[in-house]
Amino acid sequence: MAAITGNRADSAAAPATEPQSGEPTPRFALGDVPAKYWWLGGAVLVIAVMIISLAIWGPGMEYPTTVTYVASSDGSTSFPRSLRDVTGDAIDAGTKWVTVKGAWLFGGIKTAITYALNYLEDGLKWLPWPALVLGLTLASFAVGRWAMMFFTAFAFLFIGFMGLWEPMIDTVALMVVAVALSVGIGLPLGVLGARNQTADRIMRPILDGMQTMPSFVYLIPGILFFGLGKPAGIFATIIYAVPPVIRLTNLGIRQVSPETVEAARSFGASSLQLLTKVQVPMALPTIMAGVNQTTMMALAMVTIASMVAAGGLGDNVLRAIQKNEVGNGVIAGLSIVFMAIVIDRLTQAVARGRQEALSAGH
Repeated sequence: MAAITGNRADSAAAPATEPQSGEPTPRFALGDVPAKYWWLGGAVLVIAVMIISLAIWGPGMEYPTTVTYVASSDGSTSFPRSLRDVTGDAIDAGTKWVTVKGAWLFGGIKTAITYALNYLEDGLKWLPWPALVLGLTLASFAVGRWAMMFFTAFAFLFIGFMGLWEPMIDTVALMVVAVALSVGIGLPLGVLGARNQTADRIMRPILDGMQTMPSFVYLIPGILFFGLGKPAGIFATIIYAVPPVIRLTNLGIRQVSPETVEAARSFGASSLQLLTKVQVPMALPTIMAGVNQTTMMALAMVTIASMVAAGGLGDNVLRAIQKNEVGNGVIAGLSIVFMAIVIDRLTQAVARGRQEALSAGH
């Protein structure tokens, strides 16, 4: 027994120098190559391409963008057309087709937005300004006590006595409609992204593009589909402001505790009940943070939308720039800043109140 045990121990301690019969032979994998060799190989490849390009084309090499040639009317000469020209023409043709075929849809949307804006503006202008200022001041006192209350009173009295009350009302109406539509679009898309991985993968690069594209570019589709005016400005504002509420709704629902979700399912909650009674209420602070960011971005965009005749305080800023009136530009800019601060504090208070309620177990 001792000899058998010793032999077993010796065989266990001996290193396996040869693979046993039937075991697969390890194969070479690219992932086994150390990173430094990847960097070295890449550097060698870049240097080789640079040397070949300099030897054949020399310095200042240009992209070969010409894809076709167009003959002149008499056929004596031909003009090059680049890939950008061809692509731009294709986009123009597609946009024209969509505009013509969807005229009934864009016309209906424009009419609905115009009616909503008119009723909202008329309602806000019908309210006596002392009552509106007092109501906002009291709301700010509930949020930030004395400092916020005095700031809100000063901000709206400043706007009013500077003769910018009606432009401010126009800006508020534009922003309210744009934020309402952005939230109405963003919340369902955020829920869809949180509950469907494929939809999340599709939306993620689209949202990245929407958030990185210059804001002036959003005015182009608004003008194409709706023409000059407030609907075009609202359309551009929605495209610019909707990504935060989609992303943070998605994030908030994903962050709900899996144990809480499983407990709700174990009690027989349906998918709709799980969403409306568990996930959305618990994700509400994060969702409200998204609404807050969307509101701030909408306020910034409706100012830029004055370039397409959307009106509001942005129109005062634009006219001051065109006429080189620094004083009027500063006054209108300060009015926008004051509005942004008050709206930001009020919307943050809603999110903070919900977070405190969740922390207290309500």
